[in-house]
Amino acid sequence: MIRRKTARRYLGITAIAVTAMLVASACSSANAVNRVHTSAGSGKGGYGYKIAVITHGGAGDSFWSVVKNGAVQAGKDMGDSVTYQSNADPTQQAQLIDNAVNQKPDGIVVSMANPEALKASVQRAVAAGIPVITINSGEAESKAYGALYHIGSDETVAGQAVGTQLKTAGVKNVVCVIQEAGNVGLEQRCDGVKATLGGTVTNLQVDNNNLPGAQQIIQAKLQQDTSIDGVVTLGAQVATVAEAAIKGAGSKAKLATFDLNADVAKAVDDGTILFAVDQQPYLQGYLAVTGLTLYKSNLNVIGGGLPVLTGPNLITKANAAAVLKLAAGGTR
Repeated sequence: MIRRKTARRYLGITAIAVTAMLVASACSSANAVNRVHTSAGSGKGGYGYKIAVITHGGAGDSFWSVVKNGAVQAGKDMGDSVTYQSNADPTQQAQLIDNAVNQKPDGIVVSMANPEALKASVQRAVAAGIPVITINSGEAESKAYGALYHIGSDETVAGQAVGTQLKTAGVKNVVCVIQEAGNVGLEQRCDGVKATLGGTVTNLQVDNNNLPGAQQIIQAKLQQDTSIDGVVTLGAQVATVAEAAIKGAGSKAKLATFDLNADVAKAVDDGTILFAVDQQPYLQGYLAVTGLTLYKSNLNVIGGGLPVLTGPNLITKANAAAVLKLAAGGTR
């Protein structure tokens, strides 16, 4: 197990290097609403592949905006045409995949927060001869469904890192806030925190599409149990409302979060948030598109088919200011 994790970290570094070489040579509203963004690249390579990126991200979610930015930039660099669509409803996301298959693209990138709901659609794409790369969520099912490989963070390992950091900070009673029901990756994060904290971890369900309501739920929980001395959020936007909830409850709980945006980076820099775990969403979008280009143009499979890790990457007060400048540009 230790060797495998070490190898996977190495593969993450290798993927970035390979992508760099290719670039040089080629030099949400409601769940039912879909977002479509099409970008035609003009890179020197001029590969001209048509790549569909289909995620479970909600409109307005800063995390998925960064994923999209990475995918779109890769399309421009490679000279590919990239179409980005998203839907937080797994049934609707599956329909988007089916629609993409009917358009016969050269490759499909898909996030699988609810793998079972997407299984038939992903396998249909593979059966049609369309290469698929999964990103962000669904690592455990990726290979079994026929994808070339998965790009993302090991959510369990990331959760364990958070638990260790909080334990070092003296935290003993944590509420872990899950903002997307049924998202296996988020559940794995909380499980990871439980594994290493050495204290109490309670999962708390909120709705990512109702942030004011999420704030009320978190605040009520803190008021109900004053022994809670740690709050872990699993998304940057929820971290912002959790910060307000802690203040509203008069709690002294320490706040840590997964994922990053400019607001979170600023809060880490000023000490309001203890730390953030960054899985580098820009890389997930960028590497997936360039990975499909590598496969179509040269039959390359980054990482030999093993998961390519983009995280966890810890953002603390020591490096938050530098990251903040990049977050403002939509790449972190």
